[in-house]
Amino acid sequence: MNLLLLTPEQHLGNDRWLLSDRQANHVLKVLKLIEGDQVRAGIFQGGMGIAHIESINNNRIEVLFKVEHQSPSPLGLSVLLALPRPKMLKRILIDATSLGIKQIVLINSWKVDKSYWQTPNLKAELLHEKMLLGLEQARDTTLPTLTLAPRFRPFVEDELDGWAGNSQRILAHPGNYPVMPHSLTGPVTLAIGPEGGWTDYEIEMLGKQGFQCHSFGSRILRVETALPALVGRLMQLP
Repeated sequence: MNLLLLTPEQHLGNDRWLLSDRQANHVLKVLKLIEGDQVRAGIFQGGMGIAHIESINNNRIEVLFKVEHQSPSPLGLSVLLALPRPKMLKRILIDATSLGIKQIVLINSWKVDKSYWQTPNLKAELLHEKMLLGLEQARDTTLPTLTLAPRFRPFVEDELDGWAGNSQRILAHPGNYPVMPHSLTGPVTLAIGPEGGWTDYEIEMLGKQGFQCHSFGSRILRVETALPALVGRLMQLP
């Protein structure tokens, strides 16, 4: 935890905030802070600054905090991601959030196991929790917008164009395609398929929405490896 992410219900008034039990435990046992110490903090979906530890009473910690500056600039990259394995999804959401990605769609693909859509890991509160961990890791306060698209064709035909907006649309896929571009400065939408790759039909459908296939080498990577590697290739991190 590199940031105390404060929510409105923690506000006590007059710049005073009450830490959650998890935050208090981290401050006491990991950071080993005492009254008078300082720690980085931010308001969920708001600004950031330095919190001053005002009082510690057992596990109840109150801090003084007010916004001093805004959160980091978002990454100009949106991700259309074939739903990965449930255990992998947790790490991917944390990593995507910590990289500054602010728009994520988890979409179905023919090679996505149907059971993945039934996993408890897709419950909204669990997805929210993982993205919060990504914000704390990266010292950010702005949560990504996460969309679930369990039906491939309706989303691609009816919603994808508006969601991707005025962005360069790139489809990562192995094969004899142009090499993946690098160090792009404008908005980009990246489509990453399942580890078995997109089907020909899916590539055709995405191509109708302006997605161009690009190769990222001959190796077939796990999604949790491909995502940060592709982000590092395509974008300059803010």
